Amino acid sequence: MERLRVLDARGELTSAHVQLMSVSLEVSERTVWRWLKAARTEGLAGSMPRERFTVSPEVRRLLTVWGGNAAAVHRELLAQAQKRGECPRVPSLATLQRAIVRDLSPGERAGLKGGEAARRRFDVYGKRPPTHRNACWEGDHKRIPVRVSLDGAAVCPWVTWFIDVASKVIVGVAITPHQPARDAVLAALRTGISLQEPYGPFGGLPGRVRVDRGKDFLSKAVSRALGAFAVPVDDLPAYKPYRKGTIEALNGAVEEMLLVSLPGYTRRARPAQAYRPDLVEDLLPYPDFVRVLLDWVAWWNTEHRPAGLTGGRTPAQAWDADPAPVEDVPEERLAFFALEDDGRIRKITTNGVSWRRRAYIADWMAGHVGTRVRLRYLPHFDGRIEVFSAEGWGRHLGSAYLAEAATPDQRRALSRVRESRARALKADLKAAEKLRRTRYTATTTAAVPGWRRTETAREAEAEIVRAQAVDLAARALPDLIPPREPPAGWARPRPRPGITSSTPEQEPGSGSKE
Repeated sequence: MERLRVLDARGELTSAHVQLMSVSLEVSERTVWRWLKAARTEGLAGSMPRERFTVSPEVRRLLTVWGGNAAAVHRELLAQAQKRGECPRVPSLATLQRAIVRDLSPGERAGLKGGEAARRRFDVYGKRPPTHRNACWEGDHKRIPVRVSLDGAAVCPWVTWFIDVASKVIVGVAITPHQPARDAVLAALRTGISLQEPYGPFGGLPGRVRVDRGKDFLSKAVSRALGAFAVPVDDLPAYKPYRKGTIEALNGAVEEMLLVSLPGYTRRARPAQAYRPDLVEDLLPYPDFVRVLLDWVAWWNTEHRPAGLTGGRTPAQAWDADPAPVEDVPEERLAFFALEDDGRIRKITTNGVSWRRRAYIADWMAGHVGTRVRLRYLPHFDGRIEVFSAEGWGRHLGSAYLAEAATPDQRRALSRVRESRARALKADLKAAEKLRRTRYTATTTAAVPGWRRTETAREAEAEIVRAQAVDLAARALPDLIPPREPPAGWARPRPRPGITSSTPEQEPGSGSKE
């Protein structure tokens, strides 16, 4: 329109110019002439703005309250207008819906309905620049949604693994039948760094490790173990999985490619009838599951072709084609990588080495009674410890084992006893919760609900009396030392007229001295 205004001011505007612009803007010539008239009279340089309904801050708040439900927001606006007794211009439902689509992005609308996780699906994420192998590893825990059999019970294992960002090679894996701790992190790092069989040929020291604020990954044991090799740990913000997308993609891939086909998979689609989990006898034994998962890791590294690798290469091919050097660590330096120091100096006695009030012995201790030693151990495992000399640089003397370890049958029987006690306590707590909780009847109108169970006055009085009754004689301690006789110089209470001899005497020491 600026061009048409210039031509019009010079007197050079023709219908051909208007026709050419209407074709370019895909509008009618009449519309162009109307725009030109508005430009002459009102100074507008484009189409005439028209008044339309927009999403105001109040409407945004109502959308947040109603989870993005436009119909509910429209009803709320009408109710507010009627309550004020005014006749404001409340838009129609169709107008409100068009305004929401026009003024709010798809991500904002999804966030109003499903929260931050839903909004995040509409964000655009960039990719980090390509790096070389071992430049960065990403680590994470994943709960395996597969029930497996272990000691006659069904458990859902956890896997702790590390993946190389550049080549997509899974370098280290550790599996636990329960929620992992720092020992699993150290074990996975140990298998990732080592290049020896059965852990190689992928590994070496990484340039850095990325984790997402997991307390096990940020523990002192992990920081000290990696700090000994000058490997920094990047603590990423929590609840932002896109900051370590390589390991998150691996977590999703193992479930889609392997876990969904295993017996005992807990997220399998099921009929509408009541869910009945698979029997323990039909589940995969824990050793077999570990074998299946490790075979899948080997398949991923050597046969699978991830989309993120150029040329359709496998992770092993991408690893071998990378010219970056691999920094190997001698096996003797990794032998005690995952161990924690006891921090105390002890002595070898005739009973072995005492740790946590338990005796640990080994055949190499013969002839070493009186030697000052220091202990190192695997976190959360007390069946074996490593003994080092307390002198000099701490030469490794050997391993020591628990002297009186329980047999597997004893451990299983102890587990059954503990489980039965836990069930009994749970039943008692449940019964107490029922007594403590007041339940009300369902209501169909805006009225105060009534009590579901009605007690009689006699029942209530009897329970109150039982709760307040205190038998002081039963609570008395019969083995207390009786009080001594008062001194002869103390004044004793004189019997008063009208008081029988059965009246208890005054307590010793309560009278006044003569």
